[in-house]
Amino acid sequence: MTARILVVDDVPANVKLLEARLLAEYFEVLVAHNGAEALEICENSKVDVVLLDVMMPDMDGFEVCRRLKADPATHHVPVVMVTALDQVSDRVRGLEAGADDFLTKPVNDLQLMTRVKSLVRLKTLTDELRLRAATTRNIGIEELLSRRDIAADGEANVLLVETRKTAGERIARMLRGRCTLSIADDPQAAFFQAAEGGFDCVIISTDLAGYDPLRLCSQLRTLDRTRFVPIMLLADGGEEERLVRALELGVNDYLVRPIDQHELIARLATQVKRRRYNDHLRASVAETIEMAVTDGLTGLHNRRYLDSHLATLFDRARSRRRPLSMMIADIDRFKSINDTWGHDVGDEVLREFASRLRKNVRGIDLACRMGGEEFVIVMPDTDGVVAEKVAERIRAQIEQTAFSIGADGKTIPVTVSVGVSAMATTAPDTVEAMMKRADVALYEAKNGGRNRVVAAAA
Repeated sequence: MTARILVVDDVPANVKLLEARLLAEYFEVLVAHNGAEALEICENSKVDVVLLDVMMPDMDGFEVCRRLKADPATHHVPVVMVTALDQVSDRVRGLEAGADDFLTKPVNDLQLMTRVKSLVRLKTLTDELRLRAATTRNIGIEELLSRRDIAADGEANVLLVETRKTAGERIARMLRGRCTLSIADDPQAAFFQAAEGGFDCVIISTDLAGYDPLRLCSQLRTLDRTRFVPIMLLADGGEEERLVRALELGVNDYLVRPIDQHELIARLATQVKRRRYNDHLRASVAETIEMAVTDGLTGLHNRRYLDSHLATLFDRARSRRRPLSMMIADIDRFKSINDTWGHDVGDEVLREFASRLRKNVRGIDLACRMGGEEFVIVMPDTDGVVAEKVAERIRAQIEQTAFSIGADGKTIPVTVSVGVSAMATTAPDTVEAMMKRADVALYEAKNGGRNRVVAAAA
């Protein structure tokens, strides 16, 4: 996992210590020595997580955090406050300013890396949603991002999983009037309740009688309906290893007993706000893309979306020095299919081809119908060698299984030719040049007998 981390501290020794630890894990590290410098870097550079010291002259960490969270351009960037302060009131003050988490000095290496990686995963999800939303240009993204009342869009619906009745009642008293709380005392039943309940957050005690709480967390993360629901753990002191493992599994936050009411409320509000923020993005993106940039026949993105989003993916890959590859696939002799079987059968073939394409690419890949029988797949974080293997897998799968047409079960053989290109890493490159290389490679595949993959030299 690679990401760009901003370390903000006015003490050079503290900066060097955190920088060394992060570089050892292959993170890219930016450094700021005061609040104003940190705000400038966040405004002008791509930052994935901010590690922010609280006690700084002129502008303390609380004020820096407030300003970052008030700016639509940096509102979504996770902020971890690194502080020698260990009072609950200080943590609550930071959470109310918008901080996503706290680390107390001296910073434990394992907690630091686990926290950073967990927040990078969340940031990656939000980045993809923002990127797709911005690509459509017409959903009022800035108005959405600048909304300050997302957390107040109705009372939060929360599920507490706690087998001890008295502990459950204590948490219920703390949250009374703050949310709609359901309590499940059976962890196995809680899984189904979480899947059906439409909860904004699930709080799980680590002290579940006869049941591994991490098993429940893992199950919730594997189910589509609960994959993006925030999970918070209520743990006992001395459970550091379990908490580290929980964060690796995708748990969003935790509190250690004895639970402070104000910190619980503040952390819950943070998780609910983030959930609703991403839900707003996801709903807006889905609705707009469905109307404006989806091919009506195949359900894939169309040429309009490709033209805009490919440029964004290209620029992002270049700025992050990450690989990017693409393939252009063309169904062989498609005109003959239309002429022989009719355009309705041709449409069936296009829909089935698109369906198989989806099954052979990742969720982060961009699959589009260029027009007619030509399709484009853009693959972030993928070099040319891997892209060629993916293209060959798709080609083989199309050839091996004939396409069903009509209601009588008749099948026809279909093959595909594919041209592959990758973004040049040793010389200047452009989207147009990369597309042209893939197009030339496709022509070579067609000219060489069809039903083959040709990879262009970068």
